[in-house]
Amino acid sequence: MSTLSQLGINTIRTLSMDGVERANSGHPGTAMAMAPAMYAVWQHDLNYDPADPLWPARDRFVLSIGHASMLLYSTLHLTGVKDIVDGKVVDRPALTLEDLTQFRQLDSRTPGHPEYRFTAGIETTTGPLGQGCGNSVGMAMAEKWLAATYNRPGFDLFNYHVTVFCGDGDMMEGVTSEAASTAGHLALGNLTWVYDSNQISIEGSTDIALTENVADRFKAYGWHVQTLDDGNDVDAILAGLKAARAVKDRPSLIVLKTVIGYGAPKKAGTASAHGEPLGGAEIKGAKAAYGWPEDAPDFFVPDGVREHFADGIGKRGAAASAQWRALFTKYKEAFPKEAAEVELILSGGLPEGWDKDIPVYPADPKGIASRASSGQVLNAVAKNLPWLVGGSADLSPSTKTDIKGAESFQPEKWGGSYAGRNLHFGVREHAMGSICNGIALSGIRSYGSGFLIFSDYMKAPIRLSAIMELPVLYVFTHDSIGVGEDGPTHQPIEQLAQLRATPEVMTIRPSDANEVAEAWRTLIPLNHKPAVLILSRQNLPTLDRTKYAPASGLAKGAYVLASCEGKPDVILMASGSEVSLVVDAYEKLTAEGVKARVVSIPSFDLFEAQDQAYRDEVLPPDVVGRVAVEQASAFGWDRYTGIGGAIIAMHGFGASAPAALLQKKFGFTPEAVYEAGKAQAARSTAK
Repeated sequence: MSTLSQLGINTIRTLSMDGVERANSGHPGTAMAMAPAMYAVWQHDLNYDPADPLWPARDRFVLSIGHASMLLYSTLHLTGVKDIVDGKVVDRPALTLEDLTQFRQLDSRTPGHPEYRFTAGIETTTGPLGQGCGNSVGMAMAEKWLAATYNRPGFDLFNYHVTVFCGDGDMMEGVTSEAASTAGHLALGNLTWVYDSNQISIEGSTDIALTENVADRFKAYGWHVQTLDDGNDVDAILAGLKAARAVKDRPSLIVLKTVIGYGAPKKAGTASAHGEPLGGAEIKGAKAAYGWPEDAPDFFVPDGVREHFADGIGKRGAAASAQWRALFTKYKEAFPKEAAEVELILSGGLPEGWDKDIPVYPADPKGIASRASSGQVLNAVAKNLPWLVGGSADLSPSTKTDIKGAESFQPEKWGGSYAGRNLHFGVREHAMGSICNGIALSGIRSYGSGFLIFSDYMKAPIRLSAIMELPVLYVFTHDSIGVGEDGPTHQPIEQLAQLRATPEVMTIRPSDANEVAEAWRTLIPLNHKPAVLILSRQNLPTLDRTKYAPASGLAKGAYVLASCEGKPDVILMASGSEVSLVVDAYEKLTAEGVKARVVSIPSFDLFEAQDQAYRDEVLPPDVVGRVAVEQASAFGWDRYTGIGGAIIAMHGFGASAPAALLQKKFGFTPEAVYEAGKAQAARSTAK
């Protein structure tokens, strides 16, 4: 290894150490251990242009061990990655040396964990361990889909590789196992994980919790596995990376044995090098071990280091990206339709007429389950949005989320195609969410589905969808105690409140088939926000829209479905399946001369986004008589009912019985809503 190579490695190490020390917070040891591997990947292996970090065919690098973020920040600085502003690359560095000194500080570009959109060169937000591993499987699937769909003979547009750094903590997380199993089944030969096996966690040696043979586990998953015993041997690491790329029919795992805090005189190989600053004496000793100039200031970059990276990844990446762009220019001439689709995918756009086949449903007292009408609308949209892909956690016959006539995304040996649009996640909800995020990071519109109760398994990836502003669609069915006989373990209660409480997640619970149609029409154009569609198992009456307000009101989150003349004495409000209950009560109250109003509230999020004038128009502040009905937790409804309003909701975990009996037991009947409405009207007139 050349002197400049060793100098580059040690510069990554020392910048990382200094950043953590300056912040008095962070994880220095992993950066010190993994700097040789980082150098090998970025300087010699990665097909990446630092001057064009948005190049569509670039290799993806994911730091799933996100706590070692200074490792990545130091590398982005040294390789000269350019900044991105408003979706365009600009001629300034993504990270300056000053940015490195501001590690973990307020409003800096170097937060504690890498954050997508926040710092150029970061491909995904990796906070909770395992998420980056899951994202990487989605990224690899996206490359396979793009290649199978758009590559043509002589036009190998998409052939990028995804490389991940992961650690012992990742290997302990369940989502990593789910994702690895999925990747092995799908034979994703474009995916390499480099496992930093330093055998240290915060509590000490991993022997206290992790004693299995991880390499054998991955072999059982169907991965190609290599073990490298020296984390400082760059030549061996490069040989391992080359061997991994050569294996096309399986994902690859490189088990890399490292010493955490390498070079620190007392803390190397100990837990104290993991999650706390080293301290002045240890930093001095480590730098001496690296042969660092004794009088060098903090954040010192020796002469020639930046130029060394520019001569490596800089030149190699510039040539590759220029070649690709020239190829794409020819591709546009040869395949204009496909090229236009690629450009829309990359820009987050939608094809003209994507919603032209969304159906309108006639009035029907018997109605249709919203999961079923959603399946029909999904297929109407998918016909005109070719890059809408998704599936379920082994539940598509129940969630109605298969795209009719489309292939399954599978390798040929399992009877599918990588151009398939129906994804089969298996019973792996957590991985499904993180994989959908990885797919969305490539511009493809992804969705995942399951029963609402199992959204609990997906809390982390849904939250990360919101943080990253990814337009992932989550379709959750079996939305209430209407699940019936499956009992309280399968009857969602608190999940709606949890989803509504998550910032920047658009949650919609439509009341009938036409609201379902409007929900899809509203959600698909959201290209910077995840959406959650909450759907029923049971049939919902399709309202007569010649009598009641049009379902287009859904776009504002809440709307007046029916109302008396003038000021009402009572407002009846609900979401989803319970809207038909309040409509029944409204009709009965109106027949008795009570001045009533019905408000459908399919989305708190959309309603809260409206101006105060509209919200007051729908829910006049001077009307105190109010009733809210929802077969879920009452939490949150008091914002609309006020302190004295009535809320008919769930206050426990349900029971096992047919749905009709459960609704009667827990008070979700037209009679109960009528009585509450009558009492609230009396309260209003008395006031």
